[in-house]
Amino acid sequence: MKTNPGRFFEDYRLGEVIAHAVPRTVSGGERALYHALYPARGALYSSDEFARACGLHAAPIDDLAAFHLVFGKTVPDISLNAVANLGYAEGRWLAPVWPGETLRSKSEVIGLKQNSNGKSGVVWVRTTGWNEHDRKVLEYVRWVMVRKRNPGAGDAPDPVVPELARAVAAEDLVVPEGLHFEGYDYTLAGEPHRWGDYEIGEKIDHVDGVTIEEAEHMLATRLWQNTAKVHFDATNRPDGKRLIYGGHVISLARALSFNGLANAQMIVGLNGGAHANPCFAGDTVRAWSEVLDKAETGVPSVGAIRLRLVAVKHGAAPFALRGEDGKYAPEVLLDLDYWALMPR
Repeated sequence: MKTNPGRFFEDYRLGEVIAHAVPRTVSGGERALYHALYPARGALYSSDEFARACGLHAAPIDDLAAFHLVFGKTVPDISLNAVANLGYAEGRWLAPVWPGETLRSKSEVIGLKQNSNGKSGVVWVRTTGWNEHDRKVLEYVRWVMVRKRNPGAGDAPDPVVPELARAVAAEDLVVPEGLHFEGYDYTLAGEPHRWGDYEIGEKIDHVDGVTIEEAEHMLATRLWQNTAKVHFDATNRPDGKRLIYGGHVISLARALSFNGLANAQMIVGLNGGAHANPCFAGDTVRAWSEVLDKAETGVPSVGAIRLRLVAVKHGAAPFALRGEDGKYAPEVLLDLDYWALMPR
């Protein structure tokens, strides 16, 4: 058989390393489309001149665009037959991605656990993105629920659940070479708030909302070459709906967070994340953030701020997260924990 039906849970082996097709040369077109699809306005990713004033030679590709590009490579091998993408951990942006670079991805299977219903199992992978110079640009762990080819048949593998760090240590964050925020122009950036203006425990309502359209979601998902069936083929879900790609929700929420966090310029660490509830076309996404921690970096003008970013459906209670039962409230779509770099 020449066609590829995608991997099922039975097809993964602990320790297996998978080199993913197809390499992707990045251009300014990815940036333009990213900014067309999301209300992204981060100055460092929008202006070559602003980036040069911050010590870089030009504006890199948006941090999450780089993430989506690396992630998209993995989908045909990891999550083509996914039920859901469940979470992330131990993510680090190791180098900026520049137009003209060619990205590729590899993943190592680090955990396997069949679900009790015998119909699916959870696969943990550690994915690394590389450029054409064999330099790592990004690494992260994710876990995904994958269907079994033959539900209920065969012996389940011995469960192996990897131990993952609760957060990336501040000293392990990578500040891009040359980056500084000396003489940072707060007027051009859009807000006056710097690292010292934020308090641990502070919550920020980002005010604005975006209603998700079917066409935008599918255009974005194809842009990242994400081929997961649940995002395109409505017959893959009993309710006949296309599931919105979780990365689409992440980028929407991150872009909305500009209002209140305009100076959180670069994401450099992904501590954890959960797609709490499914998102569908027609949902209006709003976002709020909580400051979880702050840390100094090796660059005096650059601080690190740890943020919880929560995306919710319109109508959610203010700062909604969990119900009295400890479970995510049904209106919560995303709970993301990340580190960003901010001027001090």
